[in-house]
Amino acid sequence: MHNQDTEIIFPSRVIPSLMNIRGKDWSDFIEKITSSKTTDSELVAFTLMVCRMSSCSSCSSDSYRAMRGCTLCAKQAVKRYRGSDLDLIRVYNETLDEVEDFRERQQQDEIDKIVLGQLQIYSSCE
Repeated sequence: MHNQDTEIIFPSRVIPSLMNIRGKDWSDFIEKITSSKTTDSELVAFTLMVCRMSSCSSCSSDSYRAMRGCTLCAKQAVKRYRGSDLDLIRVYNETLDEVEDFRERQQQDEIDKIVLGQLQIYSSCE
């Protein structure tokens, strides 16, 4: 059985459907996340947070979760979160910090490779 709503990881197209399943703070947060001013890091962080909550990495095409689809699975995971809306937003902010730290390390690694490459070229010219 294949569900058209099932993907490998949580799809960002599902985010708007998560708006009205918790309180006002959560709805306001989802409105912010779905705005055109949202950065790539913010979308990645939200996706990662929901993937962790929904256990996307252990979902397989023949699982009950996959048969229900990503939208229902994500809604259920967000609804079942035991903390407050602000606690859940705090989890998102921690995940955003993780994403930004990772990206900074990746950029620094790229800079280090360029500098090392330039040093090797310079030293071979001597």
